[in-house]
Amino acid sequence: MPQWKQFSGNWTVTQAAQAKGAGTWPLLPGAPTIGTATGGNGEASVAFTAPANPGYPTTLTYEVTSSPGSITASGSASPIVVTGLTNGTEYTFTVTATNDTGTSPASAASNAVTPVAEGGLWAVGNNNAGQLGINQSGADISSPVQVGSLTTWSQVSMSAEFYGSFAIKTDGTMWAWGDNDNGKLGINSQINKSSPTQIGALTSWQQVAAMADGGYAIKNDGTLWSWGRNLYGSVGDNTVIQRSSPVQIGSDTDWAYIGNGGGEYGAFAVKTDGTLWTWGRDLYGECMQNTAGSLVRRSSPTQVGALTNWAKVENYSATYAVKTDGTLWVAGPNSDGGLGTNNRISYSSPVQVGSLTNWSFGIGGDSSAATKTDGTIWTVGINTHGALGTNTVYSNRSSPVQVGSSTTWSTFSIGEQNVAAINDGALYVWGRNTAGQLGLNDTANRSSPVQVGSSTEWFTVWSQYEGWLSIGPTS
Repeated sequence: MPQWKQFSGNWTVTQAAQAKGAGTWPLLPGAPTIGTATGGNGEASVAFTAPANPGYPTTLTYEVTSSPGSITASGSASPIVVTGLTNGTEYTFTVTATNDTGTSPASAASNAVTPVAEGGLWAVGNNNAGQLGINQSGADISSPVQVGSLTTWSQVSMSAEFYGSFAIKTDGTMWAWGDNDNGKLGINSQINKSSPTQIGALTSWQQVAAMADGGYAIKNDGTLWSWGRNLYGSVGDNTVIQRSSPVQIGSDTDWAYIGNGGGEYGAFAVKTDGTLWTWGRDLYGECMQNTAGSLVRRSSPTQVGALTNWAKVENYSATYAVKTDGTLWVAGPNSDGGLGTNNRISYSSPVQVGSLTNWSFGIGGDSSAATKTDGTIWTVGINTHGALGTNTVYSNRSSPVQVGSSTTWSTFSIGEQNVAAINDGALYVWGRNTAGQLGLNDTANRSSPVQVGSSTEWFTVWSQYEGWLSIGPTS
């Protein structure tokens, strides 16, 4: 007699007919309906709805799978949290349902989310305009002080030119504090703030970057926004009108990365198609447009050449840009060798630093620094206060020199001849320390890396002229 294999044994023809009539015949579930994915610190919570047809038997389990990475997590109900994700990487997710008969087709893909690290916000250094955010101004701070008690900060930026700070929380809100002359904080006023003040009420901010006299930000819809003094068109909205709250730059929705603006009012950004754009003042050629001079100004984004393989760009007073092929390119003033081109010639168009293809990030200034994909960090330029970290002073360099031998440096920032960098979760500093900006509870310069405290929970840091902000320990 024919028999049908089913989830717990074999059925006779009669039993099969009875099961079909009763709706209990073994049946795969339908695909779940995807809901909303929400990013967290190295994880994402994925919501979904059970399939309209659960199949038989009706007891279901679910599996969520990430793209990229095919990282999975299972559970019996929505939502399911997927852990082990890489912060800063964009993911989508699909869900399948399984009963004893088998597994359903996958759901549609979820919305894209980018997990971000979060932690407490800490500050140190010059605080003359309240830029450290600790609800006071005036006195320098030479040991790290926590900014409030919140532990949901994910990104931070400080201006190299004015005493202002910006940050984003994991809920997508954006905050500012410090000097607010000419509306530079973007909070629709000109009143200085000594503690974090929210910019508007939106929860869709993805990246923030300080410029010489204001700020830029990218939303999660790919639009670019800016605000500030706008003296040289650096706001980028095709005007020179002061803006005290964010205004959109054009209508494009493909902005991917905004560089922190440096000392001469220039702006720098990369689109998702790998094109590089600059605007604002181009005093020394740092805007990479083959022009330079006090009267060279652009009030809206202008593309740098026609290449489509730019990845990141940053500027303190000179511009450092990394391409997707791992090459490092620079432009701007170079009287002290800070461009790393083994000379002291200034450039107004991009010029490559050496021929290596393993650079990952760089920031240019009188003293410059860059990291490689092998986890090493390299410095170049002025070394008056030991800013090169090579255990020497007054030995300026016009070609990059490695700092120590460690291969676990992850990120860094430079100020005015002072550097803060993270190595395997520990925060290290070196260089100029006149305002206690190194955070070592003194004002002595350091010519090689010195660890700040003992925590290994730091994950991002940003410096300015005489101080730094860093996100890490929760207390």
